[in-house]
Amino acid sequence: MFKFFKRVKTVVSSELNAMLDKAEDPVKMLDQFMREMDEDIREAESAVAKQIANEKMLKRKYDDAQAIVDKRQAQAEKAIEAGNDDLARRALEDKNNYEQQATVLKESWERAKQDSDALRTKLDEMKNEYREMKLKKDTLKARAESAKTRTKMNRTMSSIGSDSSKQGFERMEEKVLRYEAEAETSEDLSQSSRSLDDEFKELDRSSGVDDELAALKKKLGKE
Repeated sequence: MFKFFKRVKTVVSSELNAMLDKAEDPVKMLDQFMREMDEDIREAESAVAKQIANEKMLKRKYDDAQAIVDKRQAQAEKAIEAGNDDLARRALEDKNNYEQQATVLKESWERAKQDSDALRTKLDEMKNEYREMKLKKDTLKARAESAKTRTKMNRTMSSIGSDSSKQGFERMEEKVLRYEAEAETSEDLSQSSRSLDDEFKELDRSSGVDDELAALKKKLGKE
């Protein structure tokens, strides 16, 4: 029976931290520990149930034997009152046999009851330990998840502020500046490549506007 507590003691001992250090995934290992403990409890419950059944069986046999002892005692007294000593003697002999059986059965039942009580106590300890470990597991899982999140965030922030990131931004800025310079250069080239005819056309457009402006001012008396 006590083998059921072996793994439980291992889990709840100081070795837990060492196990978690070696584990690739502490959360999965904690879940595995809880599954093993739950399995141990189920096995322990089955063993306790069998022990209790054995205790009850012995108690029933002891009660039956003691009932016959009491019955034969009463019958022997009744036979003596009736003047039948032979019947009384046989009743007492049978009573003595059942008394011996009752004595043995009582001793067996008392030992079984002590074992049952001890196993019940152990089972209660296991269940209490399981509840404590479940609470600790939930706490450790939350801490593990928090640590993973912090690590991920720190790595992300570190990469954002790293030299490679800065260099990447600088390269992009240089490209933008180069694009702007190329655009300005193309505009200058476009201006320098205009023909004489283009310039005269521009002049004619300017003269037309000037003539129209002069006519409008004359009309409004604003010369």
